[in-house]
Amino acid sequence: MLGKAQGLFPNSEAKGKSSEKVLNETPNSELRHDTFDAMATPFLAGLAVAATALAGRYGIQAWHAFKTRPPKPRMRKFYEGGFQQTMTKREAALILGIRENAPADKVKEAHRKVMVANHPDAGGSHYLASKINEAKDVMLGKTKGSGSAF
Repeated sequence: MLGKAQGLFPNSEAKGKSSEKVLNETPNSELRHDTFDAMATPFLAGLAVAATALAGRYGIQAWHAFKTRPPKPRMRKFYEGGFQQTMTKREAALILGIRENAPADKVKEAHRKVMVANHPDAGGSHYLASKINEAKDVMLGKTKGSGSAF
C-alpha cells in the first residue's frame, strides 16, 4: 500500500519530489492492487443491490401467484348429479361412501352413519332416507331395482 514512507502525504520525507516521481517509484503491483480494490468495491456493491432487487421482484411475483390461486376444497368432493331411475351398485356405494365390493358389516356401519345424519326424525328428508335404505338393500343384495316409494 502507498503510505507516508513513500511520500504521498504533505508532511512526508519526500517533500521535494513531485507526485509523478513518487508514483513512478512505487511498484506496479501495488498500483494495480489499489486500482482493483477501488473499482471492485462499487462493482460488488452494485451486484449485491441488483441481486437483492431481483430476489425481491421474484418474491413479490410468487406472493401474488400464491394469493390469486383458486382455493382447494378441504373436504372430499361429493358426487354431483341426481339419482338414476334404477339404483346400481355403483350409485349405492357412492351414497353410502364405501367401495362397491365392501363386506356386509362395512355396509351396515356406513348405512347407520349416513342415516344418523339424514334421519327424518332429526330433520332429514324422507326421500333421502328412502334412497339410503335402498342403497343398503342394493349393496347387501336384497333388491335389484328401485324399491323407493318415491
